[in-house]
Amino acid sequence: MSNHHLVDINSKLVSEPIRKGFGRGLLAAGKLDINVVAACADLTESTQMNLFRTEFPDRFIEIGIAEQNLVTVGAGLAAMNKVPFVSSYAAFSPGRNWEQIRTTICLNDRPVKIVGSHAGVSVGPDGATHQMLEDIALMRVLPNMVVIVPADSIEAEKATLAMATDPRPNYLRLAREATPIITTADTPFKIGPAYVLETGADVTIIATGTMTYQALVAADKLFKDGIEAEVIHVPTIKPLDTETILKSIRKTGAVVIAEEAQIAGGLGGAIAELIGENHPVPLQRIGMRDHFGESGKPEELFEHFGLDAKHIRLAAIHVSSKKK
Repeated sequence: MSNHHLVDINSKLVSEPIRKGFGRGLLAAGKLDINVVAACADLTESTQMNLFRTEFPDRFIEIGIAEQNLVTVGAGLAAMNKVPFVSSYAAFSPGRNWEQIRTTICLNDRPVKIVGSHAGVSVGPDGATHQMLEDIALMRVLPNMVVIVPADSIEAEKATLAMATDPRPNYLRLAREATPIITTADTPFKIGPAYVLETGADVTIIATGTMTYQALVAADKLFKDGIEAEVIHVPTIKPLDTETILKSIRKTGAVVIAEEAQIAGGLGGAIAELIGENHPVPLQRIGMRDHFGESGKPEELFEHFGLDAKHIRLAAIHVSSKKK
């Protein structure tokens, strides 16, 4: 057996909040393009927009706690040929202002960059109200919207820079807590492609955001079980890289999908639709199963809701056993 490792998860990995990468990326984008502007709903430090605000105070607008206004102002700025980034907690944007995003941004196809921070159960002690789990599904169904969920802070920085030159409405999902950094400055990133991080022939594990690290840990354990897992990281959930995903699934014949979100309508929903129409195989989705989150430490919540590497490994063993 041979497994091709592009990420060494056994070495000591450095952790950093994914949102910090966004902050650096926005600052860099602002330096590259005078038309990049930013607006926030009274969470400037939390969403890491403070770097941009300090450097470009005349290009920053503090909207206040008014998320519906936040995105409509963004749509207006985009209509005037600006490149607006608008940020809040994902629970409030897109959670509170989805209709304004739909009508003023997507219907008019305005290139507003919506940044939803503190998504997923890894928000931890803030509890169910602030643990946004429905945002991937909400944003994926909107026509014209691009949905991006980076795995770590380095990828978030690259994604932010890429968004600044993308002509479409974009949604960027960020986590709050420090997350292991599994990419490098040289790791490729473009809006659109999915990336094969491990090659294997027995089962495909597809993950996004914080769950990609968990998928890599699971693949390492599966290799010791005698199961070769192919790990695909999907930073762009929409548009979905159907070619890379179908190629892997045709090879392995079984798939596990992992996301820190509701399994209904998110990445798992997108891939279930894809393979249902093209190449049905045994499938198991790892995610929140019609539950709200709870207060607790992120690692406790990951285990409690079955979002950790242990549960991905068990799911991979299960779907592998169901192959014809």
